[in-house]
Amino acid sequence: MKNRLKVLRAERDWSQQDLGEHLGISRQSVNAIEKGRYDPSLPLAFRIAELFDMAIEEIFEKEQG
Repeated sequence: MKNRLKVLRAERDWSQQDLGEHLGISRQSVNAIEKGRYDPSLPLAFRIAELFDMAIEEIFEKEQG
């Protein structure tokens, strides 16, 4: 799944570690989500959206295929 997580994180000058701490997940998990190797669970996607004060659809989009 494509996402804007890296851009949103960079806009706040947060490291992957910083974002992971805000979300209660590891830096490695943040990296995997940013690279599209791991799709977050729905509860985690809601936490991410809430953290950035955005709708889930504004952060994540289904890849064409």
